[in-house]
Amino acid sequence: MRTNIRSLFVSAAVAAQVLAFSSLTTPARAPAAPAASTAPQPESAQKVVFAGGCFWGIEAVFESLKGVSSAVSGYAGGSAATAHYEIVSTGTTGHAESVEVTYDPAQISYEQLLEVFFLVAHDPTELNRQGPDEGTQYRSVVFYTTDEQKRETEAFIAQLTKRKAYGAPIVTQVVPLVAFYPAEAYHQHFAARNPYYPYIVINDEPKLVHLRQQFPNLVKGGPKAS
Repeated sequence: MRTNIRSLFVSAAVAAQVLAFSSLTTPARAPAAPAASTAPQPESAQKVVFAGGCFWGIEAVFESLKGVSSAVSGYAGGSAATAHYEIVSTGTTGHAESVEVTYDPAQISYEQLLEVFFLVAHDPTELNRQGPDEGTQYRSVVFYTTDEQKRETEAFIAQLTKRKAYGAPIVTQVVPLVAFYPAEAYHQHFAARNPYYPYIVINDEPKLVHLRQQFPNLVKGGPKAS
């Protein structure tokens, strides 16, 4: 079940896009590109897909990190035919709202990405929900793309469990990525483009504050690691 406040903002975003396009009488700048970065990626670049609640906040956190060249909101876990926001929002498609992260291991390690995902970006103890949002589309998942990512993720979860980092069991799924489908254009970089939306202010800005406080050396524009 989607929260009313988020549904309202999505509807407003769609309406704004329709209004903008309908008011054009002469060619103008194209709308902001959705998704995948077309910039050349280093040969060492790798991808992983994280899911943990609304993809707006997950994307905002990861695109703030040094060494991350692309963070794309989208859907993973279901089929291409159902990879559309309104259908995914029914919670019946198998999809999770997800973010495809492209990163350079020479600049940021996979373990550092896991630290940010588990300790900042979401609460891995919430089952089929995250904060105000409920449904399987908001479940916690790491969709790995390599066997090494799988091993590191499982070991990291075991370490968190052993040290009792949370007061409840971690419910994060660790599954191979079959396919990732970028979300609609109006979802891309949503928090960056709409920093004053109440949903963003209430649910996602605190994550960015926490990120800057806990991992300042990982944030773009932050201090260099000593």
